Amino acid sequence: MPGPATAMPDFVPFEIIEGDYDAAMVLLADHAMNRLPPEYGSLGLPDSAFRRHIAFDIGIEGLTRQLAAKLGVPAVLGCFSRLLIDPNRGEDDPTLIMKISDGAIIPGNYPITDEEWSKRLDTYHRPYHRAVERTIAKAGAGGRAPLVLSLHSFTPAWKGVPRPWHAAVLWDSDDRAVRPLLEMLRREEGLVIGDNQPYDGALRGDTMYRHCMTSGLPHALLEVRQDLIGDETGIDEWAGRLAPIFAALNDDPALHEYRVFASRTGPYGS
Repeated sequence: MPGPATAMPDFVPFEIIEGDYDAAMVLLADHAMNRLPPEYGSLGLPDSAFRRHIAFDIGIEGLTRQLAAKLGVPAVLGCFSRLLIDPNRGEDDPTLIMKISDGAIIPGNYPITDEEWSKRLDTYHRPYHRAVERTIAKAGAGGRAPLVLSLHSFTPAWKGVPRPWHAAVLWDSDDRAVRPLLEMLRREEGLVIGDNQPYDGALRGDTMYRHCMTSGLPHALLEVRQDLIGDETGIDEWAGRLAPIFAALNDDPALHEYRVFASRTGPYGS
């Protein structure tokens, strides 16, 4: 994965992988890349920081590209590092622009002016979400609710404690895609699959909340442990495992219906 110095002068905050929109499936990768626009340099961090999970979700860009190709469906990838601004946070979330992440102080994020905060929202965060909105709308133009699957990765250990899960499904209260996804993953021999572990999927304002919960789209967020997809061999293995599972989910008519579920985070619009 290239570091921040490889960023292009005309920085585009998202990439859309085209696919068969009539398939009514969209893949998302909020934290696919570790890049920064040239004007931000390295945010005062060493290059090594951009090889860590604090900068991006290791392995997810390659996994998403392979799955989009195998399934022939569209995908949206975030092209900026989460160190700049986190696309998987609501606009009013205090962790939207982190000052410190897993022990790493981010000099370029502190202090930060209100003008700079707004600039990052307008230039990177909002354009990414508009791209997600357009892609989902295009996938739903045929009348079926598109199934949205978001891909992330998590560290093998946290604060010295190993994480036993090979992958995990995160969700709020809409379990339509979650239950069959968990069931199919748990059929795979030797896999330990987390259910809202190591994180809880109910996060107000995050990507799934913003684009799926509020509009009633069937969805799930899948996390894969980073050491399992840290190289091409691991990515190939997981893409081969997940593609038929995702295809089976998408073949279920019940996962193409609009239905709004109450969020565990509280009432919508409050």
